[in-house]
Amino acid sequence: MTAPRDPRRLPGPARPRGDGRPRQGGARPAPRRPGTARPGRPARPGNAAPLRLGSPRPRLRLISLGLTLVMLAFVVRLLQVQAVDANAYAAKANVNRYIPVTLPAERGSITDRHGVDLATTVDAYDITAAPDLLTPETAKIDDAPRQAAALLAPILGKDQADLERKLTANPKSKYVVLARQQTPQVWNQIKDLKNALDGSAAKGKGVNVLAGVNREAHSKRVYPNGDLAAGVLGFVDAEGHGAAGVERELNKRLAGKDGKRVYAQSGGRQVPTGDVKEQPAVPGSDVELTIDRDIQWAAQSAISEQVTKSRADRGYVIVQDTRTGEILALANAPGFDPNDISDANADALGNAALSDAYEPGSVSKLMSMAAVLEEGAATWDTHVVVPNRLPRADRAFADDIDHPTWYLTLNGVLAKSSNIGTILATEQLGKNQKQADRVLYSYLRKFGIGRYTGLGFPGETRGILAKPEDWSASQQYTIPFGQGLSLNAVQAASVYSTIANGGERVQPSLVRGSRDSSGGFTAAKAPKRTRVVSEKTAKMLAAMLESVVDNEQGTGTKAKIPGYRVAGKTGTSNRVDPKTGRYHGYTASFAGFAPADQPRVTVYCAVQNPTKGSYFGGQVCGPVFKRVMEFSLKTLKVAPSGKRPARLPVSYDPSR
Repeated sequence: MTAPRDPRRLPGPARPRGDGRPRQGGARPAPRRPGTARPGRPARPGNAAPLRLGSPRPRLRLISLGLTLVMLAFVVRLLQVQAVDANAYAAKANVNRYIPVTLPAERGSITDRHGVDLATTVDAYDITAAPDLLTPETAKIDDAPRQAAALLAPILGKDQADLERKLTANPKSKYVVLARQQTPQVWNQIKDLKNALDGSAAKGKGVNVLAGVNREAHSKRVYPNGDLAAGVLGFVDAEGHGAAGVERELNKRLAGKDGKRVYAQSGGRQVPTGDVKEQPAVPGSDVELTIDRDIQWAAQSAISEQVTKSRADRGYVIVQDTRTGEILALANAPGFDPNDISDANADALGNAALSDAYEPGSVSKLMSMAAVLEEGAATWDTHVVVPNRLPRADRAFADDIDHPTWYLTLNGVLAKSSNIGTILATEQLGKNQKQADRVLYSYLRKFGIGRYTGLGFPGETRGILAKPEDWSASQQYTIPFGQGLSLNAVQAASVYSTIANGGERVQPSLVRGSRDSSGGFTAAKAPKRTRVVSEKTAKMLAAMLESVVDNEQGTGTKAKIPGYRVAGKTGTSNRVDPKTGRYHGYTASFAGFAPADQPRVTVYCAVQNPTKGSYFGGQVCGPVFKRVMEFSLKTLKVAPSGKRPARLPVSYDPSR
């Protein structure tokens, strides 16, 4: 039986027989027997199946899938870069391509009320050098740093040895600062000297040892009047920001707004044809103070001399326009030079006239008398019997001097500054002591005690005034004559300006307004006005204060000014030592205004802890008051008084 034909095998071409004739019909050779091998090939063992090649299609599908996934990942990433995160990448590219440069704003000036500069900004330079250009190998001489230091020292005002150390500390350095904040004149001197040395070197005469000296432009805050009004102006820090005084209080207004310049760069250099965007800086506004430079100078000179003469810790003088509340002078001693605070005494920095809280003493009696008169508890001519000692609470109160029983009018109590008389008068403010305390407290608050002045000055104290229910047994009797409460110098001046202004308190002010870069002036907000006592009471108090200065029995006779009627009050109080918290020494003070009949100017003086000579307010501060008041009246061209004072009696005859 013939084996079935394998359908996968096709008939091949006819092969020739042995005799050279082809087989008929291309017949296949006879099939091999099972187990026999094809000629020329080894036989498979047993009944093994024939070998077959694997199909390539699965592998091709796997490779295609892998390539598809890779391409898909590239597409997704490209989509993310080109669409989703396009702005972020563009921004990063711009950061690297575009360089932003800050354009610093020019700081505004601070002027007095007449436009005279008290603080301004000028061009300045930091003087730098390249020490690597002064090495023996480069300069071709051995002592180039020494020669350079010798030439620069007198121009920079620096020590030659210090400059030489800076030039030799790191010989490989390309940069060292020799002096900061130098004027253009200093740099011009150095530049001229460099040019001269260049000329000599070109002729073969020596070496230019200043070849590596250069300058960096900066702005510099300058106070052209030195220490004048330093406590008011303050100073700026190394970065040009206000650090104290008006410089700090109005820093935002003075500083202006920095500008910005952005340019395209390549390889660290600006592309000449690249984009440049510039936002100009907005200069700071000029600030105009209420200070009068000349009056400030007079006040500062007078208090500085008195502090030195009395060997005191410090002192202050306030000059105020009684009608407007504007501060015309605010002087402190000792002071400091804001041009170079590195040499300043730390205790002198700031503004002690506003930051010191101290017990005012007898100048505070004016407020007690104002309450007594306004409440109708007494009149100026009410008789007051003043013994040498007055037992109250847990002690016996006394006046500054021992005396026989005084028979004084209420005017005389103020003129002779009697503590005992003041206690007796204020006891009439209520049916009992507690009620009297509450009434007195209300007037002290109206006068601004225990409140901020309204100047908004950095470091200002509002003083200490406890509520009446918290007054101790002794405070009930010491507060009426100025012990047991505290205030600052501006608050004290404001009390007297209130009486001078007819009983209406005008909040003190130190800034008149500001002028922007376009020249437009913006006036400061109008000060707050508060009625404290009636005009009638204020006029009576002014007449009583004249007795302190004009009457021979008064304590303020050293404050007399020829041609002007003066109203004033002395003060001598025990002083709390700020270091120990205990009473030690005294505070001498004097406050007043003139002309008494038509008030224009208030002057207040206080000296802390005078240790040489007298410590009484009339002796220490009376002459200062006179000197400053006289100068102020002449500067402001205030006409002399036209009428003579009323001369109210100080004492009375008890036998009548």
